[in-house]
Amino acid sequence: MRTHRLGWPAWVRPADIADLLRLSVPIAFTRMSQMLMAVTDAVVLGQYAPGELPYILNSWLPMGVSLGLGLGILLGVQVLTSELLGIGREKESGRIFRRGLWTSVWLGILLMAVVYFSASALFTWLFVDIAPPTEVAVSVDPHTVAESVAGVTRILSYGMVGFMISTVCGYYLEALRRPLLVSAVMYFGVFLNVIIDLALVGGFWGFEPMGAAGVAWATTGSRLLITILLLVAVILLTPAFRKSPASPENEAKRQLSVGTGTAISNVAEWGGFNLTYVIATWISLAANSVYGYAIQIMGLCFMFYLGIATATSVRVAEAYGRRNLTEMRDAGRLGVAATLVMGVALGVVLIVFNNSLAGFLVKDDAVINGVHLASGIAALLVMVSFVTVFDGLQATASFALRAQEIVWSPSLIHIGSFFLVMLPSCYWLGIVEGRGAQGMMEGVFVGVFTAGILQTLLLEWKTARQPSRRAV
Repeated sequence: MRTHRLGWPAWVRPADIADLLRLSVPIAFTRMSQMLMAVTDAVVLGQYAPGELPYILNSWLPMGVSLGLGLGILLGVQVLTSELLGIGREKESGRIFRRGLWTSVWLGILLMAVVYFSASALFTWLFVDIAPPTEVAVSVDPHTVAESVAGVTRILSYGMVGFMISTVCGYYLEALRRPLLVSAVMYFGVFLNVIIDLALVGGFWGFEPMGAAGVAWATTGSRLLITILLLVAVILLTPAFRKSPASPENEAKRQLSVGTGTAISNVAEWGGFNLTYVIATWISLAANSVYGYAIQIMGLCFMFYLGIATATSVRVAEAYGRRNLTEMRDAGRLGVAATLVMGVALGVVLIVFNNSLAGFLVKDDAVINGVHLASGIAALLVMVSFVTVFDGLQATASFALRAQEIVWSPSLIHIGSFFLVMLPSCYWLGIVEGRGAQGMMEGVFVGVFTAGILQTLLLEWKTARQPSRRAV
């Protein structure tokens, strides 16, 4: 391996670290804006209607799976644009964006229809037909839970097309190294979302409080504005709608195939995590709330990792476009190392400030069915400090693999880890062993640990142990 002065490995060159930070920091803040919407929604509900948090959390099962599918399929826009940027031909990238834009429109319409019309049947099946006989069935009418969740889901589905279009715009701008612009637009959306939340959930400015439904309308409305602003930025500042040379053979197929594997992984990860909300609701509404708030903080931490993962993916894709195997290996290793450092830092914050974070999420006296929410959340955040490290590793390693067009192996690891390991572990520890929200988080740790270790080992084997072989 090439080394520097003082014996440092080649992949920790100051220039490479600076490049990773220059990309990852704004991307992390951009991605965090998406999670901040969910967190602010949860905080406002925690202050004004804590009992309705399970309705929002469970509504993200069909929404999360759909969005994860779309985010994956559309990822090819970012990867192929990064490759062109890496060889100095970014002015030809308009055809890639336009292909992704049309895909986003049709995909958004299709997914909106599926989510809207299936919501009632899906949640009736989950909370009425197959729900095990637990505390929640006694304390609240399962039909009420099912219909409340379905109503929130239908409102959220209206924003599906906008979410898909804004995703393509964001991917394209980031690949052209304009992440700060995307960050600015997204945080304006977060600000707008908070204002609408206060009006429709908190009852500010004379509005009638709507609880979880108000949160759904806030998310849908703010997403529409984000979409318009990002689309205007793409039109004015990029070659998106300028004439491009004819695409090389199989470019369209490559654009779809790179994202298809990611889509499958997203469905596994997002679907798996959102199904854990259903399992937590089967235990009790209190368990769902405690576990759900802890997962919201875990999701906020994941945005830091996602910034590192996306930046690593861009750097690996640029090296892949140049067919420089050494740079590909170094970029992947630097991403993994940065993830570990970030994991330690975030873990310390969660352990030291667990009580303060819990108090921020819900009122100190918030109680559901005799369960004190703040103390339960604080206890889970200590465990989240360990879980989140492996969540970051699985993201960074899988992104680095897909940037080299290694698609299916990471997807299979995600499917196995989240569906075959995490969900059964959550059910067993949370319900069968009666460990409640604590058992749910322990089950998540088992699944995420499996994914993180396997993805990292696969990255090292593919890109470091076979340096003379082109990644396939």
